[in-house]
Parts: sequence; structure tokens; C-alpha cells
Amino acid sequence: MSPPARLELDPGGRVARLVLASPPANVLDRAMVTALDEAATGLTKRGDLAAVVVIGEGPNFSFGASVEEHLPGEIEAALGRLHALLRRLLDLPAPTVAAVRGHCLGGGLELALACDLIVAEDSAWLGLPEIKLAVFPPAASALLPARIGAGPAAELILTGESWSAAEAARRGLVSRTVAAGELAERVDDWIARRLVPLSPAALAHATRAVRRAGRRALDHDLPELERAYLSELMSEPDAVEGLQAFLAKRKPRWQSGGDR
Repeated sequence: MSPPARLELDPGGRVARLVLASPPANVLDRAMVTALDEAATGLTKRGDLAAVVVIGEGPNFSFGASVEEHLPGEIEAALGRLHALLRRLLDLPAPTVAAVRGHCLGGGLELALACDLIVAEDSAWLGLPEIKLAVFPPAASALLPARIGAGPAAELILTGESWSAAEAARRGLVSRTVAAGELAERVDDWIARRLVPLSPAALAHATRAVRRAGRRALDHDLPELERAYLSELMSEPDAVEGLQAFLAKRKPRWQSGGDR
């Protein structure tokens, strides 16, 4: 069986790719997150990198985290693994670029938010549908306001809707869009022209500088959000009901406000 994620290096060794390799959905389950974290860990001491690209194999970046692993008894470990991976991305000594095609949802968008830049195909969709399952995305709640502002972040988190790549670019979530079918080529070309010629040492220092807001969000805000998710939200019957209803492909029956 092929590994759920892999590390690729370009021939010159200056550009690394973390590939989510369980298409078509590239679900961030235990195996996927563990493989990505191990691959990223191997890059943390590389002082010669110009960029690290995070990209999904197949038609989608990621449909998000495993819903099964968000049920009681599993969620504590699942959140810990995902949040450790996001912190690992912020430890990488080179700019990180999330290259997004297709759907980038939930935990998949949280993974992209831990990258310095998001480049998306113009047919991509990005969203945080967790609220529709009666939960919320802790890491996105920490990282998204610093990237796009409190108002747009609240809209995305509280409605559970997805934005097109064009809308995401207009709101500042996506750095640039490219034509469908050209994602990998255009990202590689941009890195080759804009980042590879630069000093690796200067890139590493500048990368640490621009990540200060993200680091503060993960170090100071995320632990409190994680605590609220695990000890408060998951004690609500609606949270378990929303997850179970999704898995059973039925309409949820909310207990906090009646069946809507």
C-alpha cells in the first residue's frame, strides 16, 4: 500500500514538496497527519531550502479531517496530532506555499492556513464547514483572523460556506489564482523566479519574521480554543449528534434548539 503522504525534492534540492497522497479526498486522518509530520520534521534542519510546497495529489487539496476521528474517545488525539503538524510547518526554515486545487475544506484549510502563502486554481473552493456539524475549527479560529481580519474570518467560520478561489483572493485568503490544470507548473515557476535566487539565510530570517502572528496564534490562542473544544463543546449533545448525523447521512436532530 502506498504511503498516505510523501516528501519530494526537486533535482537541485532547493524546493521540497509535501504531497497529500490519498486521492481523491486526501482526508487528514491519523495516517496522513502522521506521515506529513514525519516528512516535515525531516526538513526542519535544512538550511538550503528556497520553498516547501504543500499540495494534494489528485483533484482536491483535502476534504479535511476524518469525521470518525472527531467522535468522543478519538478527538483528543486527533486534534493534538493535527495541531502539532501545523506547528511543525511554522518551524520550517523556508517559505511554505499551499498549492490548492479542487476542494480545500475544514482541516485541509487549516493546513493551508499554516503555510505562508496560498495559491489556488481558479476552480478551487475553500471553506470551513464544521459549524454545519455543530462543531468549530480551533486552528482556523486562531489563524484566520490574523490573515484576513475578524469580520471575514467570522463569516467563513460561522456560516460554514465555501468561497470560490476568486472570492478567497478578493478577501485576502488566497495570494494568487492560476488557471485550472496549471497549478504545479505555475507554482514551480514562481518559486524558481522569485525565491530560488534569494539568499537562503535571508529567506529563513524573513520567514520567521512574517510568521510572528501565526506563531502567537498557535502558541497563545490555540491552546485555549482546543480546551474549549474538548471540555466544553464536546460536552454538548449537539456536537456528537452533528458528527453522527453526518456519518449516517441523515438530517441532524439538534437538542439545544429543537429540530430545525
